[in-house]
Amino acid sequence: MEALWLSIRLSACVAGLLMLIGTPLAYWLAYSNWRWKFLFEVIVALPLVLPPTVLGFYMLMLMGSHGPLGLLWTSLFGHSLAFTFTGLIFASVLYSLPFAVQPLIASFESVDAQLLAASAVLGAGRWRTFRRVVLPLSLPGVLTAVVLSFAHTLGEFGVVLMVGGNLAGSTRTVSIEIYDRVQSLEYGAANQVAITLLVISFAVLALVYGLNRRVRQQVWMPWMTK
Repeated sequence: MEALWLSIRLSACVAGLLMLIGTPLAYWLAYSNWRWKFLFEVIVALPLVLPPTVLGFYMLMLMGSHGPLGLLWTSLFGHSLAFTFTGLIFASVLYSLPFAVQPLIASFESVDAQLLAASAVLGAGRWRTFRRVVLPLSLPGVLTAVVLSFAHTLGEFGVVLMVGGNLAGSTRTVSIEIYDRVQSLEYGAANQVAITLLVISFAVLALVYGLNRRVRQQVWMPWMTK
């Protein structure tokens, strides 16, 4: 159970950070007219096509004792960033970035441009328009982004193994725990952990899809009746 709670804590931290990082990034990608923004879209989507081991390898080189981020971290805190829980957070944020940003972009782009224009005519600035118009109408996308980033981090394996290794209580996540059980031919124990993870994942997705449908109805019905 220690590995499961560590995975849940990692997923919660990553999902929270991705909302802080991904929301302004998605807003800019959705509404910017800069001709080269597609390069940032490519960078955001890159973890979708890269094998986790490739991404994990380069993250390990970046955060290792001789990497630029690793050297900076060591000079500030006196220890390496690789093979630590903090290192897992760094790597997982990058690995799950598209699962947060892409649903947000889709939701922001789906907001009626006439509503944005009306808000501007009434004198609202970008921040107020985002807070009062864009964000409320994009709540289903926000919920989807939170859940996808949480669930994706909860089950990740390759990046975690490359960057964090297999340190009990520090970097041994539930996916690593299942792998260890299978390698030791403890199929019964592996099955118990896998079923627990399956139930948690199903419950989280069912809850969010239900809330998503309810929020979508509450958001759009008032606009449709006007």
